[in-house]
Amino acid sequence: MEFYPSIEQEAIQEIKKFQEQKLQELLIYLETYSPFYQRVFKENNINISDIQTLEDLQKIPTTTKNDIQQHNDDFFCVAPEKIVDYSTTSGTLGDPVTFGLSDNDLERLAYNEAVSFACAGIQKGDVVQMITTIDKRFMAGLAYFLGLRKMGASVVRMGPGIPELQWDSIFRYKPKYLITVPSFLLKMIDYAEKHHIDYKNSSVYGAVCIGESIKNQDFTDNILSQKIKEKWNIKLFSTYASTEMSTAFTECEQQIGGHHHPELIITEILDDDGNPVKEDESGELTITTLGVEAIPLLRFKTGDIVKAHYEPCLCGRNTMRLGPVIGRKQQMIKYKGTTLYPPAMNDILNDFENILCYQIVIQANEIGLDEIIIKVSTDSDSESFVNDVRDHFRAKLRVSPKIELVDFDVLSKMVFNPNSRKPITFTDLR
Repeated sequence: MEFYPSIEQEAIQEIKKFQEQKLQELLIYLETYSPFYQRVFKENNINISDIQTLEDLQKIPTTTKNDIQQHNDDFFCVAPEKIVDYSTTSGTLGDPVTFGLSDNDLERLAYNEAVSFACAGIQKGDVVQMITTIDKRFMAGLAYFLGLRKMGASVVRMGPGIPELQWDSIFRYKPKYLITVPSFLLKMIDYAEKHHIDYKNSSVYGAVCIGESIKNQDFTDNILSQKIKEKWNIKLFSTYASTEMSTAFTECEQQIGGHHHPELIITEILDDDGNPVKEDESGELTITTLGVEAIPLLRFKTGDIVKAHYEPCLCGRNTMRLGPVIGRKQQMIKYKGTTLYPPAMNDILNDFENILCYQIVIQANEIGLDEIIIKVSTDSDSESFVNDVRDHFRAKLRVSPKIELVDFDVLSKMVFNPNSRKPITFTDLR
C-alpha cells in the first residue's frame, strides 16, 4: 500500500532513531531561517549540536500559542512570495494565528491526509463526501481535499449544513465515506426520518469524524456516537489534528486511538511542570513538526490534555496512539473543588433526547470563583426537565450547575454562528 509508510511498522527503537535524524535536520533549518528560534537558541545559550536525542529536547524551552500570537511574523522561515496558501487557526482559544503554507507544505499536507485516510480504510476509487468548509482560511478542508486527490479518491465537496442537499448528494454520487462533525449526523438522521428517506440503505459505510469526540477514554463509544449508531449502523472514525501541527492522528479499523505518523511529527506529553508524564498518565500534547517549510514549530504546547497508548496495534503499525482529548488546558474549570473539562459536560447533555441545542457558559462570580451556566433549548414540556438535567450532572460529575431555558431560535443562532467553523457549545467569559 502506497500510503502505509514502512517506518510505521519498524521497531520502536528504529522509529526513535529515524526521528532523531529528522530532529537534527530541523534544528539546522531553524537556526538558519527562523528569526523566532534563532532568538530562543541565543537567549538560552543553546548549541544545537548538543541536541542529539529526543530526550535532549528537554533542554529547549517550549513554544506557546501566545508566542505565535505575539510574534507571528518571526515564525515564518520563507519569503512572502513563497507562500501559496494562508490559513488561520479557528480561534477557539483567543485570537486566530496566521499560518502560511509553501508549495512543499501543501504537498506534505496532502501526504499527511492520504496516510491518515488510508489508516481509516479509505482507498483509491472510493467516493468521499466532504461535509466541511474548504474556504474561510480553513486549513483542514483544503487538507482533506488535497489528501483525497493524492490517494486517488473521488471528492464530493458539499460544505457544511443543509441536510436536504447532503442526502440528495448521497443518493446521486453514492459516497462510501463522509467527513463531518459527528453531531451533524444526528441532524441528517432526523431530517431523513421526517422526510421518509431510506437512509439505512444508502451507500455510506463510514464517517471520519472531526471537531468533536466520539469515544470515551477506554475507546468505547461515548453518548454522541451511541446515539448515531443506534439509528444508523455506520463506522465512525476519530481523528485529531490542528492547524499548528499540519498533521492528523486518525484511527485505523481497530479503533483504539489515532495513529502517530513519525515522519511528520515528534510528540511529547508533559505535566504542568514541563516534565514528561509516565506511560499511563495524561498530560499536555507538545509537538515538533517535521518537514514543514514555512512555519515549523519546535516543542509547541497544543493546550490539549491527552493520554498516549504504546502497545502495538493489530493493524501492524507500531506507532504510538493518542486517546480522545480529555480537555483543553485553558478550558479547565475549577468548580466547587472539582476539576472539570467541557467534553465531560457535553456527554451529559448529549444524553438527553429532547435537548435541541445547548451552550455551556463559564464566568467568574463576584468573589472570583468559576460559575457554570448551561443554556438549553428543549422540546420537552415536562416540568421536571430542568431538575432531571441537574440531577444527571450531580450523579455523573458531582456538581449542579445553573440551567437556563432559552428559545431555540435565539440559542441556535449563538451555537451555529455562521462565522464559526465549529458549533460554539462552550463560551468562557472568565
